[in-house]
Amino acid sequence: MAVRIVFLGPLREAAGTDSLEVSAPLDWDGLLAATGSVVAEQLRSARVHVACAGEVLADKTALRAEDGDEVALLPPVSGG
Repeated sequence: MAVRIVFLGPLREAAGTDSLEVSAPLDWDGLLAATGSVVAEQLRSARVHVACAGEVLADKTALRAEDGDEVALLPPVSGG
């Protein structure tokens, strides 16, 4: 039983990997613990979003990923 965490953009550089697999289920506290202190600090920012199973979470702290889910960490986007 596993959840795949995918790091995008600068979060990938901070994590030092494209993705990792962790045991399911995965909640917010588990995500912070699994990603390491540098990424966890960025995840606490309102500008970083979390998607689970293809859906961007309105409240990322309510994360509840189950076996087979993919959790994508979405860095801030700039544009004009």
